[in-house]
Amino acid sequence: MPSVTHDDAPPLADLMPWSVAPPRLGRGWPTGPDAASLKARWDALLKADGPDREALFEPTRSRTPHSAVGQLPGQSSGTEKLVRASGPCPEPVQVLHAPFDEQWLIPDHRLIDAARPELWRVADEQQVFVVESSSELLVTPHLPLLRPGPVRPLYRRPKGTEPNLAPGLLEHLSARLGHSVEPLDVLAWILAAARPDLSVPLTGDGELWSNGVELGRRVLWLMRRNGERPKLPGGRRPYVRAPLPSRPLTIDYDRDEETLLLDEGRVSPVPPEAWDFEAAGVRVLEQWFTVRTAEAEPGTLAAIRPPAWPQTWTSELLELITVLALLAEVRPQRQELTVTEPITATDLREAGILPPPEASRRPASVLDHHEEGPEGQFALI
Repeated sequence: MPSVTHDDAPPLADLMPWSVAPPRLGRGWPTGPDAASLKARWDALLKADGPDREALFEPTRSRTPHSAVGQLPGQSSGTEKLVRASGPCPEPVQVLHAPFDEQWLIPDHRLIDAARPELWRVADEQQVFVVESSSELLVTPHLPLLRPGPVRPLYRRPKGTEPNLAPGLLEHLSARLGHSVEPLDVLAWILAAARPDLSVPLTGDGELWSNGVELGRRVLWLMRRNGERPKLPGGRRPYVRAPLPSRPLTIDYDRDEETLLLDEGRVSPVPPEAWDFEAAGVRVLEQWFTVRTAEAEPGTLAAIRPPAWPQTWTSELLELITVLALLAEVRPQRQELTVTEPITATDLREAGILPPPEASRRPASVLDHHEEGPEGQFALI
C-alpha cells in the first residue's frame, strides 16, 4: 500500500459514510455460475408440492415457502406466497458472488433471507459498489454478495446522483487541487491509495493526485469492464492449447510452461502473477474453478447444474486470467505511491467535513414509484 509519513489519514468509513451489510441469501441454490441452471432449479421447485417443495426450498427462520414479502425494488417477481407460486422464473441478474467471481441470482425476495432492498433501489448502470473484503477493496457494477464486509455504494440515489461522500469533500478537494474533482475521481484515488487498515491518505499535490487517479481508474476499469475485454500487452493472450474435458475435476499450474492444467486440458500462456493472485487469502483461480466443479448434494436444487463444462465458462476463465495478470501489474505501482502534501483527518475536521453528519450514514429516500408488497399490496415505505 502507499507510503505515508503520518497516522492521521481519514478512514474510508468517514469518506464514504453510507454502508449496508451485504445481502444474506440463507440458501445457495438461487445463485450459480449459469442462468439456465437457475431457471431449471426454479421449475423443479414449482413442480414439487407440499412438503417436497418445502424441503427443496431449504427453509430458515427468516424464510419459508409461507413467508409473505414484498417485491425487490426494480424487479418483477411475484409476491404471492411461494407455497402457491406459479409461473416462469424471474430473469436472473448478475451478482458478485466471491472476489472476481461474477455469477447469477434469481432476484426474488421470497428466496432471500436478508435482501437489503436499500441496495437494490440504487443498483443501476451508473452505480459502483465498493466492497470491503479482508482489508482489500473490490469494486463491482453488480450487487455484491460477499461477506462479511460492508458494501458502500458510490451513489446514494439512482442515475449516479448524490455521491456517497462526506458532504463538502468534493468542494474541499477541488479547492485544494485547483480543479474540479468528480465522485469517480475520489473512488479511483481510494482504490489507488487505501491502506490495509482502510484509511485513505489524501493529497493536495495536484500532480500526485492525477497520477493516483489514473492508477485507480485502471483498477476500476479492470474490475468493472462493462462489456469491454482487457488484453495483455505484447500480444500475449491466454487461449486453449488442448481442449478441456466435458467435466474437468482438477486444476493445477505448470510454472515453467506458464500453463493452467484442467485435467488434460491446457490453457496458456497464464502468467504466474495470475495464478498466484489471492483475495482473502485464497487463490482466485482455484476458488473460481472449485465453485464450478464441486459436487452438490444429490436431490437438492443445487445439484441441478450444466451436464458438461459450458463454452461460456472457458471464455470467462480466459478473461479472468487476463484481469488478474493486469491487476497484479498495478499492485507494485500502488505500493510505490508516496503521499505528499497530505490532507489529514484533522484538516477535514477543521473544515467541518468530518465527522460526516449522521444523515449521510443512512440511506437516502429514493422512492419515486410504488413498490409491490406481499400478496400484491403496495408497499408503504
